[in-house]
Amino acid sequence: MHDGQTSLEELRKALAQRDAEIASRDAEIARLTAEVTRLTEQVQALQERLGQDSSNSSKPPSSDGPTSRNRSKQARRERKSGRKRGGQKGHKGHRRALLPESEVNELIELYPAECENCWKALPEVSDPYAKRHQVTELPPVKAHTTEYRRHKVRCPHCNYRTRAKQDERVPKTSFGPRLSSILAMLTGVYHLSRRQAQRVSSDLFGVRISLGALSAIEARVSDAIKPVVDEAWAKAHDANVKYTDGTSWKQAGVAMQLWTLATTAVTVFKIILDGSKETLKPLFGKLKGILHSDRAKALNFWAMAFRQICWAHLLRKFVSFSERDGPAGHYGRQLLEYTGIIFSYWQDIKSGSLSRNAFVHRMAPLRQQVESLLEKAVAANIPRLSGSCADILAHRAALWTFVEQRDVEPTNNHAEQELRAFVLWRRRSFGSQSTRGNEFAENIMTVAHTARKQRRHILTVLTDCVKAQLAGISPPSLFSA
Repeated sequence: MHDGQTSLEELRKALAQRDAEIASRDAEIARLTAEVTRLTEQVQALQERLGQDSSNSSKPPSSDGPTSRNRSKQARRERKSGRKRGGQKGHKGHRRALLPESEVNELIELYPAECENCWKALPEVSDPYAKRHQVTELPPVKAHTTEYRRHKVRCPHCNYRTRAKQDERVPKTSFGPRLSSILAMLTGVYHLSRRQAQRVSSDLFGVRISLGALSAIEARVSDAIKPVVDEAWAKAHDANVKYTDGTSWKQAGVAMQLWTLATTAVTVFKIILDGSKETLKPLFGKLKGILHSDRAKALNFWAMAFRQICWAHLLRKFVSFSERDGPAGHYGRQLLEYTGIIFSYWQDIKSGSLSRNAFVHRMAPLRQQVESLLEKAVAANIPRLSGSCADILAHRAALWTFVEQRDVEPTNNHAEQELRAFVLWRRRSFGSQSTRGNEFAENIMTVAHTARKQRRHILTVLTDCVKAQLAGISPPSLFSA
């Protein structure tokens, strides 16, 4: 009896030990399973980041690596129609338009000397249908230098020597308004380095200039166009629809932010300390009109009902969803299909094949379907998808402004395109070295982009501003007829 009890006790201990071992193994399996899940998600997230380019994220096209470019080339090759390169049959050719006669500097009339049939001499009779051919050439470019001599003359009555005063209309610098404007354009509009601008000045105009003098010219031109820049900012603040975007900038290696505010009539630029709400808000002046942007949280000071969120950004986000496996990819592909329909309708609007009323009517059910799908994606609680969809829905009131307002585009491409030249400048120059350099960059680019929109000659605008500064008067308006 005693031996039986001992044996039973030993069995119980053995079972308890076995249960403890099983529990320990289960705990270890659970820990390892959780670790595998975590690592799998981490690998997936890293693979997604590795696969990001300008087509599925907010990265600029200039950041795309060789792999992305090759993939893009492959996609283009797959879309090829098999036709030969160049103009196709039936394609309307493009030829250089002839200048009107009022803009022609020299007119040479050519008459046939003799008849090609009987070889008799022909009179010089004007032909109203004469065949015209124009050749445009530049005369030899040579800088014009004027020397001013201020003489000192002795008075015959009192022997006092008086020197002639400096004419106030004469520049105090060694470089005139037009040359100064051209040099400022080389560095500020065409983004040559100062050394390259120095070489261009010598090679094209025969004018030698030091790097220090070139920097001083930039400062003078920047100061001369400041009133025009202020006018452009006032126009931008007063616009009913405005597009905005930002990118990074560096001043002496310190990270800063470059922002643009663009309308159909004006584009302004500003380099600021950072992209925080407190720094950005003063940039936009009075909160008037509709602001078109991405989903930057720093712009939430603008009422959501008066915003439009960029559908090009959303498209890239949906592309990144669609490239994932499982439910995330399923939701991404559905959202991509709806976005494709939206852009298809918009193209029909732009081409005139769809009326505005029909567009609004078609968008009503599509809007409900998109929002319903986003809500389902949020409820699915999928990592790196549900949170993004929830943030998009938080901007629900700003998703469809382009449907309700006639002058609003669905994308913020206008601001991105205006910013593009500045981005390329930053990549070549690594930013600026001083606050004065920032101001020159802001001012010259604001005037250049706005002058193009106003169909004004940039060099003429800059030269007029520098002349006005020398005369002590206000420069002509950039927006005058």
